[in-house]
Amino acid sequence: MKKNILWMLTAILSCSFILTSCSDDDDDIVTPKPEEPIVINCMKPDYLKTGDKVALISPSYFTPMENVEKTADVLRGWGLNPVIGPNVGKVVDGRYAGTVSERVSDIRWALADPSIKAIICNRGGYGTIQLIDQITLDELKASPKWIVGFSDISTIHGLWSRAGVMSIHGTMSSFLAKGGTDETSTLMRDLLLGSVPRYEIPAHKENIVGKASGILVGGNLCTFVPNLGSKADATKGKDLILFVEEVEESMHNIDRQMRILQMNGVLDRCKGIILGEFTDCGTEFTYESVEAMLHTMLAGYHIPVLCGFPGGHGDINLPLVMGAPVTIDVRNDGATIQFDIEGTQRDVHVADIKAAPTPAAARMIMAGKKDFDWDAVEP
Repeated sequence: MKKNILWMLTAILSCSFILTSCSDDDDDIVTPKPEEPIVINCMKPDYLKTGDKVALISPSYFTPMENVEKTADVLRGWGLNPVIGPNVGKVVDGRYAGTVSERVSDIRWALADPSIKAIICNRGGYGTIQLIDQITLDELKASPKWIVGFSDISTIHGLWSRAGVMSIHGTMSSFLAKGGTDETSTLMRDLLLGSVPRYEIPAHKENIVGKASGILVGGNLCTFVPNLGSKADATKGKDLILFVEEVEESMHNIDRQMRILQMNGVLDRCKGIILGEFTDCGTEFTYESVEAMLHTMLAGYHIPVLCGFPGGHGDINLPLVMGAPVTIDVRNDGATIQFDIEGTQRDVHVADIKAAPTPAAARMIMAGKKDFDWDAVEP
């Protein structure tokens, strides 16, 4: 009996020692501080003038040369001088517009030629994430030029912003080949030439009113979220205005991507949010819209949320200056987007802009969501 009592006392004292030792060790643990946001301060490339060269390149999926040539004709009609990247027209693995090194080579080719003043991407799809570690921010900063595109090109916008260079979220060869006379195309052209849009957007029932200024980042949600933590991650900046659009994604996947941004502190760094087009997206929940679903998440941040901006994969895809300081003013009767950059300011009333409907199949093909059938996207 005495031995049992002695054993029990020894065990209790040992546990006490262990617990005390663990407690002492905890005092030495340093809790890591959240990573400090970076400052994104982008310069504006020079606006174009008549006769300037514009490069056409394909950083993602391939585009038929016929479409590229039609886009070149459109640019000539605008008084610009198109030049086509050396590797444009190649097809690798059935979809890519060349190998990784070939696609990077065309970006470097366009940057290295001082006579080339801007770059227009032919198409999105997929593939720019493969280029992140192949390009240095220093080489982008050393040759600041406009680059234009959307969808998978959101990765490139992130790289440009991190390098300190503004870029244009806007239409590409896949759409320009239709003639370039629609307002989506002509507003992008005018922006390249120095006419900066000030957008007037109609009221939206899911808007959250307020006014905020910050640096515009973002793009296609499922493209830029996987880049978190990389050198293409412009959401690491502070005082952000976040732009989000999507195409043919389920509501639950859109919610998932937004939750990832939330858990990584991105939404805490936002001063305001612009929700663009959510084209052909899922309706598996009882929310009336994607915007209604996101409203429930974003309301707690007490920042302005502007819904219904026609940017993304819809029939109207108005240009935005990524990396630029921008102010959004969301009111009960409507909203405005104004870029605080040099240029001739032009009021654009979004409600007045019309566009011919694009077949859903064509949108999905150009977004890389469906198999190729280029007859469906013939201009």
